Amino acid sequence: MTIVFDHVSKTYDDGTIGVGDVSLTVRDGEVMVLVGPSGSGKTTLMRMVNRMVEPTSGRVLIDGRDVRGRDPIALRRSIGYVIQGGGLLPHRTVVDNIATIPMLNGVGRKRARDHAMGLLGKVGLDASLAGRYPAQLSGGQRQRVGVARALAADARILLMDEPFSAVDPVVRRELQNEVRRVQHDFGVTVVFVTHDINEAFFLADRIALLGDGGVLEQVDVPSRILGTPANERVRAFVEAGRPRMDKGVRCGLAV
Repeated sequence: MTIVFDHVSKTYDDGTIGVGDVSLTVRDGEVMVLVGPSGSGKTTLMRMVNRMVEPTSGRVLIDGRDVRGRDPIALRRSIGYVIQGGGLLPHRTVVDNIATIPMLNGVGRKRARDHAMGLLGKVGLDASLAGRYPAQLSGGQRQRVGVARALAADARILLMDEPFSAVDPVVRRELQNEVRRVQHDFGVTVVFVTHDINEAFFLADRIALLGDGGVLEQVDVPSRILGTPANERVRAFVEAGRPRMDKGVRCGLAV
């Protein structure tokens, strides 16, 4: 699915600008990473897609349809949403966490649980974990359950809000690889928020770099963000978090 931000802005009651007149197209089936310093409006912009934030002006379109014409609850149930820690329900088992949205959408419990079991392997989890509770899982396992739950309603859009920032570097790289594999296997459109330029370079098909006041500074493929920054603000942000040019970085530059 294609997502279009058409001159969207967000200004709060106290005059604070969260997002400043952003126009951006997220292409069908791509991984678009929103990156920038704290307070640059990354999460605010992403949350306009599922109407958790309403823009002050402008429109958000999904496949040409303005999201304001959609019931917000139904819209959110059709879009996968993954946050730090997975956002799991602590009193529900793994399989029931994954089955939550299908059941809310009217799918019978057995069918929803069967579908959930099928998703476990697709996100790198063993079926033996199905009966465990979130507190019995590692951080990486909880994040994988969060991804499975986001996919359980056959979502074509996956929103991910700094989901891996609380896990150690080794697990983080495993989860990043998992996102790329899931995106390839399911063909979903992914909007991924991070403050980490290294993560952005590793994951993104394209990067949207936002700056102070929610201004869109540059949208481009990773190699051009790194090699041809649009301005000094972009250059400074990239250099401050200078990417580790290891074999995993996808921007196509030699070590």
